Amino acid sequence: MRKEDGPIKREFRVNEEIRSREVLLIDTDGRNLGVTPVDRALAMAREKGLDLVEVAPEANPVVCKIVNFGKYRYQLEKREKKQQKPARLKEVKFTIQTGEHDFQTKLSRIREFLNDGHKVRVSVFFKGRQIIHLGKGEEMLARVAATTQDIAKVDQNATSKGRTLQMLLVPLPRKGGRGEEKDTQGVGEAAQDHAQR
Repeated sequence: MRKEDGPIKREFRVNEEIRSREVLLIDTDGRNLGVTPVDRALAMAREKGLDLVEVAPEANPVVCKIVNFGKYRYQLEKREKKQQKPARLKEVKFTIQTGEHDFQTKLSRIREFLNDGHKVRVSVFFKGRQIIHLGKGEEMLARVAATTQDIAKVDQNATSKGRTLQMLLVPLPRKGGRGEEKDTQGVGEAAQDHAQR
């Protein structure tokens, strides 16, 4: 049995370590190949130069998938780390005298933070008598909100705190996943479908 190093504390049975006589086999592209004798499943995996990995040992019959074990383990670790990563609060500061180029640079930083899953506090600072131009600060925050509406929503509208005008942006939830994540979801669904039969 191969133990997992890192954030996922899970043991995988791979190739000859699989004890079941019959397994519910999932192909490399996520197709359910049905209940197969473990010897035949191992032969199919070797033909493709891949490993037979037990992905759902508690299911009846055990669910196994033909994958490159190293790559599969790496994808699981990567997804686990991404789920554990807390959303941090970042702050980007403007003044009402911020030029167009600086505005665009700061806007690209805001987009970068939002794409990384962080919340962003956008602040406009007023120096001295600039506080009488509160409307210009509100216009700037509205412009930021409008240009980031494809990836974020305004969680807290512009509020005045002393000589600062602040707004909070939070990233929109992402739809779907990529490649390997969909495959592992398909494995669970295949096991449930077979259990219901």
